[in-house]
Amino acid sequence: MFRASRPSASFTLSSRMPDPIIAVRHVSKRVTDSTGTLTILHDIDFSLAPRESAAIVGASGSGKSTLLSLMAGLDVPSEGTVVVDGTDLFALDEDARAAVRARKLGFVFQSFQLLPNLTALENVMLPLELLGRPRARTDAVEMLGRVGLGERLSHYPRVLSGGEQQRVALARAFVVQPAVLLADEPTGSLDFATGEKVMALMFEMNREAGTTLVLVTHDREIAARCDRQLRIEAGRLAAPDLTG
Repeated sequence: MFRASRPSASFTLSSRMPDPIIAVRHVSKRVTDSTGTLTILHDIDFSLAPRESAAIVGASGSGKSTLLSLMAGLDVPSEGTVVVDGTDLFALDEDARAAVRARKLGFVFQSFQLLPNLTALENVMLPLELLGRPRARTDAVEMLGRVGLGERLSHYPRVLSGGEQQRVALARAFVVQPAVLLADEPTGSLDFATGEKVMALMFEMNREAGTTLVLVTHDREIAARCDRQLRIEAGRLAAPDLTG
């Protein structure tokens, strides 16, 4: 008679689900002014695995950008916490959170947020220099070449097109090899054709780097390219079946 063998220890270990690279745990955010208290986010809870991509979608004012800011530790929740690669952000003080951001997170913004007094090369070198990386210039040159700007190293943001500035921002984000890339409406300041090229490059680089991508967008086609969509409606996660 055939008897099913017991699974080996190696099989059991290899079949375990990976630990989340970022986990949002029961996060709420409230603000109070002279008119009273407004709840921006209410009990948001989900996690993302390494290499996973997620689009945060919803109407304007639903709390998407606030959620992204909390995930970065740039804002403090009223309740709950965010854990990045095993580190509880809100068990740390601001200096320690900034250190985690520098090592673990990359950022791409709608408005690019390049430093205008630095060249493209200097903008990409800066996060490496702040981390004390010994190959800052070499790595920055290589990354700018990767985004197609190898001939624009000495150019300042004011002489670069919007698409070129966003490619510099992509290079700056990926050059530190972040565990998580947070992108807030990265095509919002670009025309359709340029935005398409930038997003194709972002997804390609994300796959190559094995980074977890969290993307705030209004664009349904861009959102559909992510592994998951997390819809925020009136400050609540409207798709609990999609949470980790």
